Amino acid sequence: MALTIFIVRLLVYILASPMFLLNFLGLWSRLCKQWFPHFMQRFTVIYNEQMAGKKHELFGNLQDFVGPSGTLSLLEVGCGTGANFKFYPPGCRVTCIDPNPFEKFLIKSVAENRHLQFERFVVAAGENMSQVADGSVDVVVCTLVLCSVKSQEQMLQEVRRVLRPGGAFYFLEHVVAKSSSWNYFWQQILHPCWYMLFDGCHLTRESWKALERARFSELKLQHFQAPLSWELVRPHVCGYAVK
Repeated sequence: MALTIFIVRLLVYILASPMFLLNFLGLWSRLCKQWFPHFMQRFTVIYNEQMAGKKHELFGNLQDFVGPSGTLSLLEVGCGTGANFKFYPPGCRVTCIDPNPFEKFLIKSVAENRHLQFERFVVAAGENMSQVADGSVDVVVCTLVLCSVKSQEQMLQEVRRVLRPGGAFYFLEHVVAKSSSWNYFWQQILHPCWYMLFDGCHLTRESWKALERARFSELKLQHFQAPLSWELVRPHVCGYAVK
């Protein structure tokens, strides 16, 4: 299969050569920064519609991790356009971190979710959350983020740092398909182009392995096929890990 993947991927490279040329000239990233927030806004509406049941199930026990303050303190890493806000419990204190300029869409989401207390928005990557104090939050959430961070290990280390003892990290991520499947074959073929088109998103990551290595005291993880239109990103993992 490796030779077949190489040959077909080479053909895809040839077809997509204008995009790679723009990237070589340093122009592609500028184009991505302009259209990607608008794409994410439309994508998250569709994703939320198709994944609403799973998100309600995943976030259903957030209140179990309320700290001594009596109010849930939640940090969302890679908040994007605020697609998860409506799934959080009333009164929850929310801090957002994201490296991309999504403020326009976040303002709209904040206005639509008055049941939450929004504390601040920080422009930063998940691998460096130095503006968040050690042990200061009850819950950290990330959805569709581990696929695109530069270092999963560094980000998870930061997650453990900012969580209070007994706090929880909630995740919902698309991952690589089983190696015996046709989906795996096409993920390997299309990964280089996908990475360029979708702002550094990896189709082929085994994110569950990074979670297993992250030294949480407890890990509840589920593999499942998401009910999505795009088969390439149907393989998912979700769950939560306790510090």
